[in-house]
Amino acid sequence: MERLIFGTDGWRDVIAERFTFANLRRAARAYADYLAGAGGAGPVLVGYDTRFMAREFAEVVSGVLAAAGLPTMLSQTYLPTPALSFAVRHLGAVGGVMLTASHNPPHYGGFKLKGPYGGSATDDIYRAVAALVPDAEVPRHELVAYDTFDIRAEYFSAIATLVDIDAIRSSRPTIVHDAMGGAGSGWLSGLAAATGAFEVESVRGRPDPLFYGVNPEPIAANLAHTIEKMAGSGTDPGSPLFASATDGDADRIGVVLPGGEFFNSHQIFAVLLDHLAARRTGTVVKTFTVSRVVERLARARGLPVVETPVGFKHIVDAMLDGGDVGVLIGGEESGGIGVAGHIPERDAIANTLLLLEAVVTSGRSLAQRFADIESETGWRHAYDRVDLHLADDGTKERVMARLASPDLADLGALPGRWHLAAVESRDGVKLNLARTADSEPSAWLLFRPSGTEPVLRLYCEAQNVDDVAALLSGAEALVRSS
Repeated sequence: MERLIFGTDGWRDVIAERFTFANLRRAARAYADYLAGAGGAGPVLVGYDTRFMAREFAEVVSGVLAAAGLPTMLSQTYLPTPALSFAVRHLGAVGGVMLTASHNPPHYGGFKLKGPYGGSATDDIYRAVAALVPDAEVPRHELVAYDTFDIRAEYFSAIATLVDIDAIRSSRPTIVHDAMGGAGSGWLSGLAAATGAFEVESVRGRPDPLFYGVNPEPIAANLAHTIEKMAGSGTDPGSPLFASATDGDADRIGVVLPGGEFFNSHQIFAVLLDHLAARRTGTVVKTFTVSRVVERLARARGLPVVETPVGFKHIVDAMLDGGDVGVLIGGEESGGIGVAGHIPERDAIANTLLLLEAVVTSGRSLAQRFADIESETGWRHAYDRVDLHLADDGTKERVMARLASPDLADLGALPGRWHLAAVESRDGVKLNLARTADSEPSAWLLFRPSGTEPVLRLYCEAQNVDDVAALLSGAEALVRSS
């Protein structure tokens, strides 16, 4: 049978094409064999998001795991990925499976794994499971029994403990939550009701397997409805402090400010770092695609910085290792951020509460807090990303080969008033650009093939939006010419 490809975070494929019941049983059998070899006496948990057939896919996985002799528990309803990760640790499970394709388009399904520590499976776990996927079909197991679980109350309690819930309750602020039809639907409003600390206005809060016609990724291009809503919101008492948007499985976050301005993942990461560093120390872990403002802020506070390839599993490795001082915060450009004192996992629900705490306790808006950070670090942040969906004709490979030994003179499509200061190839190819040959880099441009989709991603950060737009336009022209 066909080989299953485990990418940046698990196995993802198009539903009914390669993401089928038959292939899912093979993946589940491989995980069952891995867990049997790893030992451990706890249960294995299975959760799912709001995608098409997600419950049915989860039942198939549960049947295979239970038939292999593993005590198996299936979530009573859809839940965020971080809630499943929390449940794995809280219930002493040996691992977990989350049926989700995260931020991918609606026609994708996905198979994510969780370690017993309550976080994304590491590369070692994924490699071991991938090696055990059987070539032959795995029989159906419709009649195998398994238990169910509901972790909502315990998860809410853990998040309320993570933040100063009394400080939030004393202000009783209002926020907007755009669940994008995903697994976060009803969870942030449920947390508000459980704590009585804040109010939530819901947008796209009903589960929708088509995610209201957009990809469930909380970036500006997919948040037009929320941006329009916030454009009419002011700063008067009682107005929403911000809008939190969560992706398809609620582990990634985006924010829209009053007035309708999008507040991106780099800015969120920086504000959370600023807020957390005021009360504890630790290492800052960032992926290759995260803004320079994060590392500058960390170093201004005397905190060590570790950079990893893209994929939260690399951040999990660092969080589990801890080092001499432990990890304070780790995050990625896609909006996945994990913090000390919680699970080693990105969690958009928890991060929404931390942002709310940051605003309430400081008396300064998110925009004001980030402006303070820019001033302190001397780095003005402008950023954008372009995802190029290319035919499978070798274009991605030709582009990356062309960049293997880059020289701006050979990259004629790029704007000509930059000097190539340095090239990094930790994950894709990053061109660090300076205004003059002897000045510090003030912009970077990254070419990176996606690990989960047939896409070439172009990332750019500079000091103003015009430079970002020009560099991305040149990069896209370079790709098209290849």
